[in-house]
Amino acid sequence: MLAPLRFRFLSVERNLATAGDWNCPDWPKLWLYNLHYFDDLNADGADARAEWHRALIARWIDENPPATGNGWEPYPISLRVVNWVKWSLAGNRLENSWLQSLSVQARWLRRRLEWHLLGNHLFTNTKALVFAGVYFTGPEADAWRDEGLAIIQEQLAEQILADGGHFERSPMYHAIACEDLLDLLNLARCYPTSIPTDTVHTWRETVTRMLQWLRTMTHPDGNIVQFNDSAFGIAPLPNNLFRYASEMGIDATSLSGTVNHLADSGYVRLEQGPATAFFDVAPIGPDYLPGHAHADTLTFELSLFGQRWIVDDGCSTYDEGAERLRQRGTAAHNTVVVDDANSSEVWASFRVARRAYVHGLVLSEAQDHCTVTASHDGYLRLPGRVTHKRSMTLSPIALEVVDELKGHYRQAVSYMLLHPDVTVRQLTEQSLELQRGGHIATLVVNEGSVRIDQAMWHPEFGSAHETHRICLTLTTSRLATKLIW
Repeated sequence: MLAPLRFRFLSVERNLATAGDWNCPDWPKLWLYNLHYFDDLNADGADARAEWHRALIARWIDENPPATGNGWEPYPISLRVVNWVKWSLAGNRLENSWLQSLSVQARWLRRRLEWHLLGNHLFTNTKALVFAGVYFTGPEADAWRDEGLAIIQEQLAEQILADGGHFERSPMYHAIACEDLLDLLNLARCYPTSIPTDTVHTWRETVTRMLQWLRTMTHPDGNIVQFNDSAFGIAPLPNNLFRYASEMGIDATSLSGTVNHLADSGYVRLEQGPATAFFDVAPIGPDYLPGHAHADTLTFELSLFGQRWIVDDGCSTYDEGAERLRQRGTAAHNTVVVDDANSSEVWASFRVARRAYVHGLVLSEAQDHCTVTASHDGYLRLPGRVTHKRSMTLSPIALEVVDELKGHYRQAVSYMLLHPDVTVRQLTEQSLELQRGGHIATLVVNEGSVRIDQAMWHPEFGSAHETHRICLTLTTSRLATKLIW
């Protein structure tokens, strides 16, 4: 909240000039959702904006009558209920009419839990029920709390995998789920008799695993890997979540070894010398809930000397259209595209038809290098019935990526998207020089052609940064690429 009537969400600033702007048809749905969340009540420096916040709450109640508009959809209600309760518990007084509105919102939400969407939406709904249920008193509030606790227990068992990862395979939504569970634990501290002790114990054990997963999927620069729908600036930074957990006596232990395999969710972190690589050998998500999936099987990201060098495309929009499809497509990721097809058939904004499955995963670790190998079957649906096998070997001085294709195809291209701060120049037909922050790396391919294209990187919603993409065209069924630093 930049001023009493001005807001910045998803990298876009707008004024809330009239009552109709809460549901302005010309503004993106996700931007409007953010307007109804009231996240700024609990943001950095919120105390200095307390009078703005009080005016905004009163205005929201006046201009958003029950059951009308974006603000009364279950997901915005869920975030707003939690934010209003947090704000109140931080020492801000809610007027009687505000309390009345808050109770009506909780009552409305309970009847409209998002069972049709499941996943992070349902978890967010039930978190709000628990918050409202312990904040208010009486039989109805107890019913909100008890229903929320029961669903959360079921959903934690389903949504949080044995390795601690969230089952939608988005590091961004995983971090949001970490904050949700930490908030629930914090709420239990505020109301120690309202939530059963065994429930609190389960939450603590679960969030410890989740934080360990998050640490594994965090780059040396302190931010998340951008697999699937993952953007910066939406979830709290990992270090903020680790600090939040520490304040409640929860410790996510440091990583050990050069290979960390998140076997249940399907990601591998490799570390050697100044290099950290992340390899995607995961299913795109639950078969029944692939909404935040990209066609990114066997993609990877790479950090060198503490900075990102090879990045995934990111995620700047959920709006249905060509750009959303492009960002979810295989060519937007650091993997091989066969005959201009996507490895999984992404469509609309949150849909997937036939999808790739990984098989043949092998990991090995030696004193001076580590290797991970896997294949996927996403291109078997093509007339030539193609399979893609990729092997990545990381040592203290190089990353070697070997791609092998079996089957018949017209063309195949392997892509690598560079961070905007990485400069690149072509040395020969089969080699490039990359540079960032005074560090130099050389990329060499054994066969095939190398081309540098203009491209865009989308680290945040509403953002686009000019960069370069390396395009490696396969001239045989095998391509060996080596990046040496």
